[in-house]
Amino acid sequence: MKQSLLVAALLAVALTACGKKEEAPAAASAVVEASAPVEAAASEVASAVEAAASDVAAAASEVASAAK
Repeated sequence: MKQSLLVAALLAVALTACGKKEEAPAAASAVVEASAPVEAAASEVASAVEAAASDVAAAASEVASAAK
């Protein structure tokens, strides 16, 4: 009798451990949703860096021309 109760309890624990887990997909979708604004901001920063690099190159060219 005690063994059958122990087996039933272990079986119940095992079945409970194998249940559905809904939280993992929700967390993954939250990461995807959060990454979109980050990508947009990174694109804007990259554009600003390219513009600044172009301005620096133009200023360096002017300095080099003035030094000659």
